[in-house]
Order: sequence, then C-alpha cells, then structure tokens
Amino acid sequence: MRMTVADVMTTEVVTVTAATPFRDIAEALVTGGVSAVPVIDEDHHVLGVVSEADLLRKEEFREQFCREGYRPPMRARLRHPGALRKAGGDTAAELMTSPAVTITAGAAAVEAARLMDAHDVRRLAVVDYNGRLEGIVSRRDLVKLFLRGDAEIAAEVRDDILDRALWVNTDGVRVTAEHGVVTLSGWMERRTEAAIAVRMTGRVNGVVGVVDELAWKQDDSTWQGR
Repeated sequence: MRMTVADVMTTEVVTVTAATPFRDIAEALVTGGVSAVPVIDEDHHVLGVVSEADLLRKEEFREQFCREGYRPPMRARLRHPGALRKAGGDTAAELMTSPAVTITAGAAAVEAARLMDAHDVRRLAVVDYNGRLEGIVSRRDLVKLFLRGDAEIAAEVRDDILDRALWVNTDGVRVTAEHGVVTLSGWMERRTEAAIAVRMTGRVNGVVGVVDELAWKQDDSTWQGR
C-alpha cells in the first residue's frame, strides 16, 4: 500500500561535476531535456544542484544591459538570495545551490511531496545512506501516482486495507472507484471501524477522494474515554 520514492524515481540521471563549465551545463540541460542537474564528486556524492533558474541569473543581472554598478531591486535580492553571486559564476561549483535537498529511495512518496513543498523545489536528489546519487524524483513523477487505474485502486483498498489491515469483518463493505474517487458503501460492525476504513482508504496512492456511504450496527464512538 505504501508507495516509495523508489517506485517513481528516475534512475538515469544527467549529472555534472563541480568543474563543469557554464556552457556545458546548459548543453546538458537542453540535451537531457531536464530543468536541473545534480552536481556530484568522483564518488557520486551529491554536492548541490544547478537549475535553469541558476543559469538565467547571468542574463537577469548582466551589467551590459544595465548601467554600471547596477543593483537589482531589494525584492529581487530577497527573493533570490545569492543571485548576484550566481550571475558571475562560470562553473557548476559557482552556480549550484548547495546543499541539495535530498531523500532516500525507501522514503514514502508522500514524504517527497512534503519535502518539495517545504523547500519550494521541483525535484529531489535521491541518495543512499552515504549520500551517493541513486536517482531523481520530480513533481511530475509524483503526479503519476494519481494516474493509477480505478480497478487497481479498488483492488488495493479491498485486498490490503479491508481484508488485511483492519482485522475485522468487512464482508459487508463494497468498494468502487471512479476517476480516483473511492466509494465505500455497505455496512461494518462498529462506527469507529468504519471511520478507520475511510481514513486508511484516503492514504492509498492514487486516491483523489473518499465517499463514505458506510452504515454501522453499533455506535461505539460514545464509548471513547470511558
């Protein structure tokens, strides 16, 4: 039931070294059809990441288009700390954002999504426990989780949650899925068990939403705390 980064990440990664010059980085991005590349050392440890945005700083703050001594507005400097330094960079070491935001292959896919949101990045370098590069996971990779077929989602809810995880009688529960929205209908013995079933269904990869149409025989919610 738990989809990991390893299930969705890309393992064929375009990389550069700290000494890679500006033009070669640009060529790697264009040729590889990617928006960023990890910077690695000779042992494949991740040192940082260079993105298209990092390269574009050179154009954004190029003095030949501005008066001598030009300084970008305060809001631009605050929004892109280190932008002027990167604008003058000629190698990956001078252009990269470091340290890179990384994650391990065994981490949950939802953890990758939260990490991207927390750091406002579009991709994460996937590393082993020694910091060596194993792949890249991007927002696009995570979006693919929502493209799972309805039949596959419904089968996982039935098999992994209702029949295995709950350890209660779920013979009266029906599971249907349409466009990623799962409907649970029928009955369960207790109200709290039905609530758990709904909550766990919402955690299945690919589930967009859960419609709760479950009835129950005993309202045990009032027993809590007694």
